[in-house]
Amino acid sequence: MNNSPVSRKEKLLILIVDDNMCFVERMIGLLEEVKNIGYINVASDYDEASRLLLSEQHDLVLLDINLPGKNGIELLKKIKSAGGTTKVMMMTNHAEEYYRVLCRELGADYFLDKSNDFAKVPGIVSRMDDGIDTLVLNNNFI
Repeated sequence: MNNSPVSRKEKLLILIVDDNMCFVERMIGLLEEVKNIGYINVASDYDEASRLLLSEQHDLVLLDINLPGKNGIELLKKIKSAGGTTKVMMMTNHAEEYYRVLCRELGADYFLDKSNDFAKVPGIVSRMDDGIDTLVLNNNFI
């Protein structure tokens, strides 16, 4: 896959990184309805996610902060330091302002509270190939 933005003819490759399989299954169920998704990979920890990221260029990573071993913040740093066009959507129960600011500073494209923003994910993903980047609501990125 090249590093150009996703066009209407291409399907998104998504990686969900979360150790809560109930969350992962629920998210896959929501994303199965989105037409521009080609494939969804799943990793339950930092090491597994790192291997998948090295093997394929993902368009979007849905990333939890709390992971076994190294946390999602470390994986966010790794993804963004690699360059490329991979978007990162932080999905966490730690939606405090500290994490919101930290993730924004580290380059996260989206930050969503698992408890309150779950249903927003399919809409965001379906608009990704329209050239719409980080959504800003009330000066907070979601």
